[in-house]
Amino acid sequence: MNEYITFTIPKQKTIALIAHDGKKQELIEWCDTNRDVLSKHFLCGTGTTARLIAEKTGLPVKAYNSGPLGGDQQIGAKIVEGTINFIVFFSDPLAAQPHDPDVKALLRIAQVYDIPIANNKATADFMINSALMEKEYEHAVINFNKNIRDRVENKKQFIK
Repeated sequence: MNEYITFTIPKQKTIALIAHDGKKQELIEWCDTNRDVLSKHFLCGTGTTARLIAEKTGLPVKAYNSGPLGGDQQIGAKIVEGTINFIVFFSDPLAAQPHDPDVKALLRIAQVYDIPIANNKATADFMINSALMEKEYEHAVINFNKNIRDRVENKKQFIK
């Protein structure tokens, strides 16, 4: 069984838009500036952020729960399901977040599934202006079924 399997990020991406309170206005302005590119993709986001982006930019944004009420976890689950394949998350490194474990879990699952994620405006600018925004992108992800089977087999060897 192969160590990796190939996942495809489609031409029309599903982009999660997330921002901590201190970064919401910056993300709204970024979305407004990049409205033409974003309008070609499916957009979603956490609670208030999704609502504000939709109101201020006119872009359709599917809203999940707010981050502290499970929105980060909902987006993480959609990554695992293969639904969300691109994240723009303007995090505030200078403010404590009550749901920091949820944020870390979201970032971890994005890494596990090799999902592009921008944590600030500069990275988001580079990503959205990439030639890859206009096409499918195939990437190799760890074959989790094989990985789990291998771990079970290794544990059996230690138990004997």
